[in-house]
Amino acid sequence: MAILVRSIAFNVLFYLNTFVHLIAGLPTFFMPYRAIVGVAKSWGRVNLVLLRVVAGVDYEIRGREKIPKGPLIIASKHQSAWETFALLPLLENPLFILKRELQWIPVFGWLTIKGRMVPVDRGGGSQALVAMIERARIELADNRQLIIFPEGTRRPAGAEPRYKIGVAHLYAAEGVPCVPIALNSGLFWPRRSLRRFPGTVVVEILDPIPPGLSKEEFFERLQNDIEGATARLIAEGRAKMKE
Repeated sequence: MAILVRSIAFNVLFYLNTFVHLIAGLPTFFMPYRAIVGVAKSWGRVNLVLLRVVAGVDYEIRGREKIPKGPLIIASKHQSAWETFALLPLLENPLFILKRELQWIPVFGWLTIKGRMVPVDRGGGSQALVAMIERARIELADNRQLIIFPEGTRRPAGAEPRYKIGVAHLYAAEGVPCVPIALNSGLFWPRRSLRRFPGTVVVEILDPIPPGLSKEEFFERLQNDIEGATARLIAEGRAKMKE
C-alpha cells in the first residue's frame, strides 16, 4: 500500500512538474533553440529528484566518461518512461528521434519542434527513413547528441529484444560514433503501471562504436553490447530488490 501511495503522489507531482516546465518553455519560442533544450534538461533533473524523494527510486550512471565530445548517436535500451527524461541532463545538447504524432500535441509538440527534435513517420517506409536521416544530419552538424531507442517502443525488463534496422541506416549515413546505453529502469518504473518500485536504476554507458562499420556489423554489435549489459543489470537489480 505504501508503494502505491508514494507512486500516486509522485505521478501527481510528475505531471505538475511537466505542466510547470511547459509553461516555462513558452517564452523560448522567441529565443534560440538552446533555451528550450535547457528547460527540458531542467525538467529531467527535477523529475529525478522527485522520483528519489517521493518514490524512493534513485539512479546510478556508470561509464559517464565514455561519452565523447561532439556529435553522437546515443542508442539506448527502452524499458520505461524514465529514460525519456533522465538521459537529457547527461548530454550537452541532446535531441530525440520521436514519433511524428507527438508533435501534434498542443504546447508539448510545439516545443519539440522549437527544440528541433527529429520526427519520424513510422508508417512512411523508406521515404520516412530518408527524411529522418536528412534531418538528423542537419542537427548532428550542429554538434548535437541524437538519442534513439532502437526498438522503437518500450519493452518490459527481460523481454525478447526487437531491434529495428533504422538505427543501422542512421549510423551508416551520418558518420559519427554511436554510444550504446544499457539500463534496468523497467524494474522500477514498469510500463503501463502506476507503481514506482523503490531501488536504484542503473544506467551503463558502453564503449562507443566508431563510424565505419558495415550496417550488418554495427547492428549485430549494437544488439550484443546492449543486450549483454542489460541482462547483467536486470539480474543485478532483481537480486538487490530481494535483499
